[in-house]
Amino acid sequence: MSLLKLDRWNIAIGDGQPLFVVAGLNVLEDEALALHTARTLKGICDRLGLPFVFKASFDKANRSSITSYRGPGLEAGLKMLAAVKAKVSVPLATDIHEIDQAEPLAEVVDLLQIPAFLCRQTDLVAASARAIHATGGLLHVKKGQFLAPWDAKNIVSKAKEAVDGADITILCERGVSFGYNNLVVDMLGIGEMKKLGVPVTIDATHAVQLPGADPRTGGASTGGRRDGVAVIARCAVAAGADGVFLEFHPEPDKALCDAPSCLPLDGAEALLSQLKALHEIVRS
Repeated sequence: MSLLKLDRWNIAIGDGQPLFVVAGLNVLEDEALALHTARTLKGICDRLGLPFVFKASFDKANRSSITSYRGPGLEAGLKMLAAVKAKVSVPLATDIHEIDQAEPLAEVVDLLQIPAFLCRQTDLVAASARAIHATGGLLHVKKGQFLAPWDAKNIVSKAKEAVDGADITILCERGVSFGYNNLVVDMLGIGEMKKLGVPVTIDATHAVQLPGADPRTGGASTGGRRDGVAVIARCAVAAGADGVFLEFHPEPDKALCDAPSCLPLDGAEALLSQLKALHEIVRS
């Protein structure tokens, strides 16, 4: 059985639960955009009866170029996220990059996310696990583009050891490096990770990236295949994923980070309705 709960929000992910939705912005741009996106997605998930966590990064440390937009930073970003939580009444998710960010982030967010390239950083995983467990939250770890699904067992065990055996980890599939500037998703890997006794999500947005291959910037940013996001999400849910991770923007082509992979916000309800239906078929 793989079932985890965010008790303070009365929501859960895993066996027997509705499709878990982690969705929002790739990166915080301004408070007004974050509030609008959070309210829109929360309204959709409320109508569909889906548990929802709003995601937005305060910093994107892994950028193709030093000139790429990274976000408002920790202090300003936490203020924006806290405003979203207070005004929209929604749980939050964000990325962590450094050990000393763990405790301040855990005071505000409910789902602390380890980026894929950092999933093997033992000290970061342990510090994040301890901090988020202490505040009643969960750990969302993206499986690295370089890891086999079964090798994620070491991530789970590190987090578990850090919190005296408590189960707090959700694993996230986001594709594996395939040659140059490309990623592929092995849908059988979702079942392999679920065998580790944890819920599994699909990051359909980052799974369609073309790392370092955005023709608009001559390789100074990551490209993507926006049309493939829904395809990956549908396939993963059909393969047994417990949740989806999706990034939206009211004007995707104007998004300041990973625009080629970002979905239009006005298409969120149609996609989530379809994913809900698929998940119910698989669950039944």
